[in-house]
Amino acid sequence: MNLNAAIQMPAVVLVGLESVGKSALFRALTGQATGDELNFRGSTVDVRFAPIPEQEAHVVDTPGIRAADDSETTRLALTQIDQADTILLVARGTHVRQEVETLLTQLGPQLQRHKAALALTFADRSHEQMPTAVQSYTESLGIPVALVNARQMAESERNTLLQAVATAVPLSQKPVATIPLPDIPIIQPQSTVYERSRWGAPLALLTLFLLFAVPVYLAYILADSLQPLIDAALIEPLVSWFAPLATAVPLLYELLVGDYGVITLGWYSFLWAFPVVLFIGMSVAVSEEMGLKDRITASLDPWLRRIGLNGRDLVPVLSGYGCNVVALYQSRSCSQCTREACASLIGYGSACSYQIGATLSLFAVAGHPTLFFPYLLLLSVVGAIHTRSWYKPLPLETAVSLADRSFLQKPSSRAIMWRVRGVLKQFLWQAMPIFLLMCVVGAILAQSGLLDWLAEGLSPLLGLIDLPGAVAPGVIFAIVRKDGLLILNQGEGALLTSLSVGQLFVLVYLASTLTACIVTLWTARKELGCQVALKIAGRQALTSLVSTLGLALLLT
Repeated sequence: MNLNAAIQMPAVVLVGLESVGKSALFRALTGQATGDELNFRGSTVDVRFAPIPEQEAHVVDTPGIRAADDSETTRLALTQIDQADTILLVARGTHVRQEVETLLTQLGPQLQRHKAALALTFADRSHEQMPTAVQSYTESLGIPVALVNARQMAESERNTLLQAVATAVPLSQKPVATIPLPDIPIIQPQSTVYERSRWGAPLALLTLFLLFAVPVYLAYILADSLQPLIDAALIEPLVSWFAPLATAVPLLYELLVGDYGVITLGWYSFLWAFPVVLFIGMSVAVSEEMGLKDRITASLDPWLRRIGLNGRDLVPVLSGYGCNVVALYQSRSCSQCTREACASLIGYGSACSYQIGATLSLFAVAGHPTLFFPYLLLLSVVGAIHTRSWYKPLPLETAVSLADRSFLQKPSSRAIMWRVRGVLKQFLWQAMPIFLLMCVVGAILAQSGLLDWLAEGLSPLLGLIDLPGAVAPGVIFAIVRKDGLLILNQGEGALLTSLSVGQLFVLVYLASTLTACIVTLWTARKELGCQVALKIAGRQALTSLVSTLGLALLLT
């Protein structure tokens, strides 16, 4: 269907609190994972839409709203409601009375101006009284109500939901506060070890580490196994085949198979970054579909408050391990008092998948792959110190209540595939073309002698931390994009193998933390303003330089 034609159709806007199943309803109604508007991985932070095949209407998925919240996502969701033809309220059947009451308080007047229907999710976990309660809620609210299992919706449930949307009517005109709501017992999510007062937070931290460490280790094994095979079968023959160009057309030779060639260096980028993106994407998707990520963030809430964040702010920080730009958009879900601190930690401590792939590649090519794990640990520790140094801690309140946490459930293979597909599409069509362009720029700069000039100019500064001037291009390209670090793989890793272990570690740490990449800083400017973006960048540079000097004193 034509995109503009779909937009002109009546809009059915999904509205509900966080983690109630709106995105699953979106998939069930439309048959699409992401719709026609870009929706970033993890929590929904932007509106997205797609047509309903059986109806002349399109569904709009909105971020989860929070009661009395000042986050950008709540503002975005409330704004979108004004443009709705039909509002489809979404509440968990396990917490129906409380969530419907909150939605009525937030949206009462709008529900009386627009057609509305109510979808109650988690039918498979709801109280046995729920089928009877559906009729009671229909009579009390005066709008159609459908009880569904959003994650594994049966065709009969989908038909019931479509019928509710088709027959939606404005809410009863009586004052919202006087509408009687049947009191259905709450079904609490199951308790786990993450809710233990003593061991919950340490176990959550360990789980978080494993969610990233295991995929990175698997990615290393795969890349390390494939590299010699493909080098021998493809790369080396191509280099030999293009060898006559070295004297006939030197620039073309450099562009294709030189130290910065799109074939030679581009291959390194793909080989070492793609498996990381794939496996981390799968790991994060599984943790989200299981409800595990919500448990981890809730358990770590008291610790995060000590550095100026709360448990909810950890979601964007974790998303930063996929892409910092995506994470900054997701920081819209933070409250106004913590969003800047969250953005600062994303820029410093969230190693995006391209940064992870690049650093893993450098350590592996230099013959020290195990350095990646202390590097990642150092990044997390210094990132936390950085945030605490520049921002005030939050009051030490209790962690998120159990009622606000997700149910643990078996992950849906279909939903995981949808998430991973989006991750891979972004990598192949956005990240790789940009890096190949950087290879071209690097080859041109090298051929013109400008890289040598830059290296000579930065040599005195790099000498202060016992690094040779030849590493300057890697530091410079890392400012453009974090996978610009792969430029240091030039000459099949000859430069890296010439460094000591301490020099290698200091180099990778400095290049990856001196500043966020240009695209991330540009996004911070758009989201938070130029002044805040410059402040974040300046603070990060200062923390990076101070910690790098300390690290150099210890290791070199």
